[in-house]
Amino acid sequence: MTDPKSSTPRTPHIEKIEPRFALPGSELRIVGENLTPAGFQRPIVYCNGYEASIVFGTDRAVTARVPYGATSGPLTVLTELPSNSVELTVARTLAEELHPVANPAVDLDGNVYATFSGSRGQSVPVSIYKIDPEENTRPFVTDLMNATGLALDSEGYLYASSRYDGTVYRVTANGTITTYAKGLGVATGIAFDNDRNLYVGDRNGTIFKIGRDRQIYVFATLEPSVAAYHLAFGPNGNLYVTGPTTSSNDCIYKVDPHGTVSVFCRGLGRPQGLAFDLEGNLYVAASCKGERGILRVTPTGEISLAVAGTGIVGLAFAPNKSLIVATTDAVYRLAWGIAGRVLVAD
Repeated sequence: MTDPKSSTPRTPHIEKIEPRFALPGSELRIVGENLTPAGFQRPIVYCNGYEASIVFGTDRAVTARVPYGATSGPLTVLTELPSNSVELTVARTLAEELHPVANPAVDLDGNVYATFSGSRGQSVPVSIYKIDPEENTRPFVTDLMNATGLALDSEGYLYASSRYDGTVYRVTANGTITTYAKGLGVATGIAFDNDRNLYVGDRNGTIFKIGRDRQIYVFATLEPSVAAYHLAFGPNGNLYVTGPTTSSNDCIYKVDPHGTVSVFCRGLGRPQGLAFDLEGNLYVAASCKGERGILRVTPTGEISLAVAGTGIVGLAFAPNKSLIVATTDAVYRLAWGIAGRVLVAD
């Protein structure tokens, strides 16, 4: 007997997309009902007019890959009939053919700084690029080997670590570099506290503290990382650190002002750059339970996917509640709607 419903077109309905923010090429999950056509056919997903490839699909959920070239706008599902639309925000490309390995930096005028780090010992023509508010990308720093971590102070100086020679350099507004501190092991992530002490992560297992008088202290010791340490200060004055290993159960460390180390949360795959919003939520580039991108971690340690993306190594909040996202080869701007903590040291 023929099922009378099988010949009746069903209208697909989208309840939500998870997450609502994405980078091109990332996977997102569409939840709803009647999301697949009859006869075991695939649905068609459009991201603001661009057709997305389908990774997996059932009547209740479809996983689709955001197409390259797609822009923010309505996401729809087409079976025999079109669905309702749900707004998807897609990050815009600011600069390509770069090589960030940690967080970008954003100054108070909205200029973005990102590295071309290169492989260990590789000399590159430009070490750090500057992207102005009009989105023009220009060379900013040359002759700095393996530029890695970036941080800014209120006087307009940019600080950059080199994992090649274990040195932190200070960079003036015109791109001139001078040595700020050296002898810091495999220097990777850097961050200022509220008193303008600079902290440097040596991926061999040490967090160094550099006072305003440039005296260097061992602040904390952690497990070594296969890649880098990434540092960010939270609103409570604690330092948060990621140091990816080969495990899929990595953690985010919390280090109190006395250097005492504890585990803030666990269960992450290759956690890298991190930043805080004004509500105290932490955002980290990582994977968790098969989801990749930028994860939101609440002050109580609850984890959820905030931005879908692949190859993300760092992030930074920018003016106008936007987010700057760095992947292994590009920098993006995302209309975020969330205000972040100012990372420029007083």
